[in-house]
Amino acid sequence: MVETAGTAQNAALDARYGRTPNRKRRDRTIAIVAAALFVVVFAAWVLWAGLDNGQGNLNAQDIGHKVVDDSTVTITWQVSVSSGAPVSCALQAQNAAHAIVGWKIVELPASANLTRQYTETVRTSQRAVTGLIYRCWLT
Repeated sequence: MVETAGTAQNAALDARYGRTPNRKRRDRTIAIVAAALFVVVFAAWVLWAGLDNGQGNLNAQDIGHKVVDDSTVTITWQVSVSSGAPVSCALQAQNAAHAIVGWKIVELPASANLTRQYTETVRTSQRAVTGLIYRCWLT
């Protein structure tokens, strides 16, 4: 009789504190669904990252600049990109205080050559001390 009273008391405590068989089943189901969701998101990320690699690599490098006069600077740079990929580059000219005094976006057509060199003239609002690439991207 003590055993039955103890079992009934344990069952009452388990019910009071949520330690029922239904609760254990629900917790297990939630854990399985969360793990499955994690696997799906991780697989999607791996596929996305893998497919993104096919767009090609882009590398742009400053070669030099020449201050022509108070309102003009020429910038020379090279771009290395997979053949057949058009590129756009933003060029900037800066003054002695590193403020941008000239800006130009240049669209470069696709080419069969891997590395290409360009020279472009940028108009400035005041005398520049440098000219450089801000950024290049695939278009």
